[in-house]
Amino acid sequence: MLCKLAWGNVRRAGKDYLVYLLTLTLAVTVFYAFNTIGVQIDYVMLDDAGLGDMIGEIMGGLTIFLAVVMGFLMVYANNFIMKRRKKEFGLYQVFGMSRGQIARVMALETAIVSAAALVLGLVLGVVFSQLMTFFTASLFRTQIANFHFVFSARAVLTTVACLVAIFLVTLLFNLRVAGRSKIVDLMSSGRRSERVRVRNPWISAAIFVTGAVLIGVSYARLLHDGLPVNGTNVDAMKAFEITTLMVVAGTLLFFFGFSGFLLRVLQTARGLYWRGLNMFTMRQLSAKVNTVSFSMCMIAMILFLAITSVTGGMSIVSVMNSALDRCVPADASIGMMYFGPGTTPGMREAYSSSGRVLADEVHEPVDLIEDAHPPFLDESALEQEGGNANLDKDAPVTGELFDARAVSSDLLQLDQFDTTPTAGAAPMVTLQKLCAAADMPLPPGISSAPNEPAALAAMKESDYNRYLKFRGKKPVDLGGNGYLLTSDMGASVEKVYDEVLKRGVTIPFAGVDLQPRADALDKDAGSFENSTMGSNPGCIIVPDELIDRTNLPLYRSTLLIKRAEDVSQKDFDDYFERPFDWPVFVDGEGRSKAAATIILTRSEAEEAGDGMNGMVSYLAIYIGFVLVVACAAILAIQQLSGVADSGRSYRVLSELGTSRSEIMRSVLAQQAVFFLFPLVVGVAHSLVAMHVVIEVVELFGHMEIGPTVGLTCLVFLLCYGGYFLVTYFMSAAMVKDAIGVRHGA
Repeated sequence: MLCKLAWGNVRRAGKDYLVYLLTLTLAVTVFYAFNTIGVQIDYVMLDDAGLGDMIGEIMGGLTIFLAVVMGFLMVYANNFIMKRRKKEFGLYQVFGMSRGQIARVMALETAIVSAAALVLGLVLGVVFSQLMTFFTASLFRTQIANFHFVFSARAVLTTVACLVAIFLVTLLFNLRVAGRSKIVDLMSSGRRSERVRVRNPWISAAIFVTGAVLIGVSYARLLHDGLPVNGTNVDAMKAFEITTLMVVAGTLLFFFGFSGFLLRVLQTARGLYWRGLNMFTMRQLSAKVNTVSFSMCMIAMILFLAITSVTGGMSIVSVMNSALDRCVPADASIGMMYFGPGTTPGMREAYSSSGRVLADEVHEPVDLIEDAHPPFLDESALEQEGGNANLDKDAPVTGELFDARAVSSDLLQLDQFDTTPTAGAAPMVTLQKLCAAADMPLPPGISSAPNEPAALAAMKESDYNRYLKFRGKKPVDLGGNGYLLTSDMGASVEKVYDEVLKRGVTIPFAGVDLQPRADALDKDAGSFENSTMGSNPGCIIVPDELIDRTNLPLYRSTLLIKRAEDVSQKDFDDYFERPFDWPVFVDGEGRSKAAATIILTRSEAEEAGDGMNGMVSYLAIYIGFVLVVACAAILAIQQLSGVADSGRSYRVLSELGTSRSEIMRSVLAQQAVFFLFPLVVGVAHSLVAMHVVIEVVELFGHMEIGPTVGLTCLVFLLCYGGYFLVTYFMSAAMVKDAIGVRHGA
C-alpha cells in the first residue's frame, strides 16, 4: 500500500522532483565518467605509469570533493521538495497516517527518484566515458591503442556507494522533518513563507555603492600589484590578502544592496516603474535578494573560481605546449651548474652539508664529452658486494662507461658565464637595467619579487655560432663591439628584449659600449638545453675577447646531443635512462665545481609536457564543470522555492485581471536577474584575475587559449543556461497551477 502511494506521489509530483532528478542524474553521470580515468588511461598510449598513478590519486581526492558537493545539492534540493509538500504530509496525518508511515512513504519516494537517477546517470555516464576516452587521448596528445568499450566496475561501485550514502543522509533529514513537524505547522506552511521584507532603498543604495567601490578598488589594487608569485615577499602577500578580503566584502555588499538600489533607480523613473507589473516585479526582487544576498555572493565567487580554474588551467597548458615546440633543441641534453657568485645560499648549504668543500668561482669548464664518464652499475658486481657496490664513490665498479658519442651523430657543449665578475659585485647586465634603458616596467611576477638583480648570463660569440650551426642556422658576426640577446621565456620578457634591440640600446660590458646586431630576438634560437618550460631567462652574446678579458666565472654548461641515424629512438632513449653516477668534478685545489647534472631527452620532455598538459586540462575542466553545475542547481532550487512561496500573490494578480502572459514575463524577469547577475559578477572577477594570471604565466611562454577556453566556456554556459530554462518552465507550470482557479485551467 505504501509503495503504491509513494509511486503515485512521485508520478503526481514529477515536476517538483524534476530539478532533484536532473541534478542527481548529472552528478552520477559526471561522477562515473571521471572516475573511469584509470580505465581511460589504459586505453591511450601513455608509457608513464607514474603519471597515471598520480592522476588516479588526485581523482581520488576530487571524488571526495564531488561527493560532498553532490550531498549538499541533494539535501538542498530535497529541502525544496519537502517544503513544497509539507501541507500534503499534514493531510496524511489528518487522515490517520502515523509519522512512521509518512516517513516510510518519504523514504520510498526518495529511493524511487534516486534509483531512477542512478540508472539514467550510469547509462549516460557509460556513454559519456566513451567520449571521455578520446577526449583524454587528445588532452595527453597521444593515440588510442586498441580501443574498445570502456566500462569500469570499480567506478560503478564507487558511484553506487556514494549515492547510497547521500540517500541515507537525505533520509535522515526527511525523518527529522517528519518527526518534529506538527500538523498545524504542516497545514499552514504555505502561508507562513509569504512575508515580504523590503529594505529602505536609500540604505540599500548606500550599501550597493560601497560594495561597488570596494570591488573597483580591489580590481585596481590587483592590476597594479599583480600576483605575489614570490612567497618570501611578505609585504606583497599581505597586500594580496587585503585585496582578496576587499573583493569578497565588496561582492557581498554589492548583492546586499543591489535590489534596493535598483528599486530606488526605477522609482525615479515613474513611467517605467508604474508600467505593467514592474512595481510588483521589483518588490519581489527586493524581497528575494534581501534573503539570498549571501548565497548570491557565494554563487558569484564560485562561478569566478570555476571560470578562473578553466581559463588558468588552459593558460598553463598553452604555455607548456608552446614551450615544447621551441624549448627542445636536441634529442638529448646534459646540463651542469657551477658554483659561483650566483649560487643561492640554499643550494650552497645543501651541497656543503654532504661534506663537500665548494669552489667560490669556477673558470675552467668541465668537458662533458671527455671527462663525464660515470660508470653504469654492474648488476653482477652489485650482487657480489651484497648490494652495496657503487654506493661509495671510491669503491671499484665494473661496467660500461657512459659515452654519449656511442649513440650520437653530433655533440655540442655550450658554456655560459656569470655576468657578476666576483662575489659581492653587481652584475654587468640585468633585466632591471634593460627595462630602464627601454623605458619599460619590469614584467609582472618579476616586479613582485624582492629587490634582487635579475642578472643575464653571457655566452661567447664562437659558442653561439657553433650552436647556430648545430641548429642549421647561419652564423652571426658581432664585430668587436656587437651583442645579441637570447631567451626562451614568454612574451612578457621577450617584449623587453625586443624593445632593447629595436631601440639600439647601448650596453656597457667590460669597458666596451656594445651595440645590438639585430632588431629582435631570434625566438627559435633561444633554448640552450631541453626543458618543458623556458630555461633561458636571458643571455647576452658578446665577442669572445670580452669574456676572456674579464675572466668571468662560469654559470652552467650544457651538452647537446643529436641521435645517430643508425640508432633507433627506443635504443637512444633507453641509453640515457640507464642508471649511472656522475663523478665529483673538482678544481685544482680539490673543491667541488659542479652543482648538479640534469639529463633530459626529447622523448622525456615531450612525454612529461604532454602528461602535465593533459592532467592540468583534465582537472581544470572537471572542477569547473562541477562548480558550474552546483551553482546552477542552487539557483534553480532557490527560484523554484521562491515561486512556490509566491503562489498566493500570483493568484491574487490573476483574480485582479492580470493576464497570464504578464505574470510569466514577471517570473522570467525575476529569474533572469537571479541567474544573470551572479554570472556577470563572476565573469567580471575572472576577467580581472585572468588578466593578471596571464601576465605572470606569459613569463614562461606564449599562449593561444582563445578557441579552447571559448569552447569550454560555451559548454559551461549551455549547462548553466539549461538549468535556467528548466527552472523557468517548471516555474511557469507552478504559476499555472496557482492561477488555475482564476482561469479555469
